[in-house]
Amino acid sequence: MASQVGVSVPATRRAEFLAGFKATIPLALGSIPFAIIFGAVAVASGLSPAGAAGMSAFVFAGSAQFIATGLVASATPLPIIILTTFVVNLRHALYAASLAPYMKHLPQRWLAPLGFSLTDQSFVLVIQRYEEPDSSPYKHWYFLGSSVLMYFNWQLWTWFGIVAGQRIPNPAQWGLDFAMSVTFIGMLVPMVKNRPVLVSVVVGGVVALLAHGLPNQLGLLVAALTGVVAGLAAENVLSKREPTPQPRVADPHATVLTFGKSDAATRARPKDVS
Repeated sequence: MASQVGVSVPATRRAEFLAGFKATIPLALGSIPFAIIFGAVAVASGLSPAGAAGMSAFVFAGSAQFIATGLVASATPLPIIILTTFVVNLRHALYAASLAPYMKHLPQRWLAPLGFSLTDQSFVLVIQRYEEPDSSPYKHWYFLGSSVLMYFNWQLWTWFGIVAGQRIPNPAQWGLDFAMSVTFIGMLVPMVKNRPVLVSVVVGGVVALLAHGLPNQLGLLVAALTGVVAGLAAENVLSKREPTPQPRVADPHATVLTFGKSDAATRARPKDVS
């Protein structure tokens, strides 16, 4: 039996896929307001409905889509748009580095679509699944189940936002983006399992606030890298403080006494019949 983030299921392709799909439902619900706001803001910023829907279909990166929409609306040159969205999504390089040891055996026909569909929500669930101690060979199907739900959920509610944005003024003032913040907090808290992770979270959060004013969302990248470095440093310091266990040395006198027992005493000992 394979343990799926706290739920035991048979290690089959179908079971892994469904487990990943079901585990992602709460996080997908949290992303619905974000998708609605994007669709509405995109058409309000001058993108055509087809352009807004195409961005969700082929870019599939929430924060990068919001930034790119604003840049497109302001007639920013294409190289600047590409560079900016690249920087914003650099955190996915950290995600990939974490997943690479578990997925290096997969062929490109798996790596390409899973890499494209990787989201913050799916990463949190998938890395926990891969860290489970069972030996299921189908954990990438769990990844696929999570990604399928996140992708089609984003497309559906983007279209809803596109339609709503054409009928309701000032969609950005709805305040629905707060749901995404709550979702990320809910994703983060269960992962704080030790002191190095806590240090990483606190340092990353503080730096994110201090660097919020940097252009092109560079503050997020700076905060992520600083948090990783702080967590590694904390782990190194704590590992040095832990006492090194000393090997036990056998007492030679005890050995002599053991072998010095009389044959009669040995014969009188009851036999082990278990």
